[in-house]
Amino acid sequence: MKHRRSPARCACKGALCSDACVRPHLDRVARAVERAQPIVFILPSFPGKSPNPAKVLGPMPDMAERASLTFLNTLCRTIGERHAPGARLILCSDGRVFSDAVGLHEPDVTAYQRGIESIIEELRLEALSTFNLDDLFPGCDFAEMRSRLMARHGRPLDDLRAAVRAGGEARQIYCGITRFLFEDALRPDLGISRTALQKLCRERAYHVVQRSKAWDGLLAGEFPDAVRLSIHPQGCGSGKIGIHMMATADEWLTPWHGVAALANGSFTLIKRREAEAAGARMVFRDGRPSHYVLRAASPRDPTGAACGAKEPK
Repeated sequence: MKHRRSPARCACKGALCSDACVRPHLDRVARAVERAQPIVFILPSFPGKSPNPAKVLGPMPDMAERASLTFLNTLCRTIGERHAPGARLILCSDGRVFSDAVGLHEPDVTAYQRGIESIIEELRLEALSTFNLDDLFPGCDFAEMRSRLMARHGRPLDDLRAAVRAGGEARQIYCGITRFLFEDALRPDLGISRTALQKLCRERAYHVVQRSKAWDGLLAGEFPDAVRLSIHPQGCGSGKIGIHMMATADEWLTPWHGVAALANGSFTLIKRREAEAAGARMVFRDGRPSHYVLRAASPRDPTGAACGAKEPK
């Protein structure tokens, strides 16, 4: 719970809020301990890079992903120091789930997924593995994969609209996704007004939430004993634990919506335009942009050490 990602307004009692935050997950952990088995976590994540070049360095995984994956593997190894069978974390890539709704190109999603797998292999992150729609529906085209997912686990949009209108966590997640969609679409080639774009993104956000919930339903059936993690802020007592993989300036930014910026030996996650506005120097790795190095006088104060976001090899 030390690295949990919580809403700005959260009635939680802190990192060890056993009354509400820890309780929903204890049974799964206890079963693994009793059976002397690894504790299994699932994390819907790493869908694909934002299509907005003002936020990211390009469509392929970079140091933001390398640092985040390294942290997740280290977290599992740390658990293994207390629980001998260790821990495993399954990265359930949801890029294929809603790529058509968020403006991701299918070849970019495929290349990104393979890039994540390559990093796991290269860095020998043995506690990590991947799972995606391609694994579940081999031989199907991408539209058919999504159609089958929704046929099995989709919820009516009217139900989601009602939940958002009621406020609370559902509205927070909807608003966060709407903001991401709007930011991703703000490109120089934008052919509509900002007002029209906002309206379009508000509608698309419902479809992204609908697909995400269908993916959650599928994962619950595929991994019933796994502890559920989330890259979104999760409130006190939620059935998922929100998790930070790197230090960030807010509770929402993720590696696929930002860039890694290095200062004092640790990384923080910011948007590309912020790194460049601060005069950061771009670093290349194997001929590709990898991350930025912030000047010592930068007004930002990266604190990635707390999240284990040290520079991977």
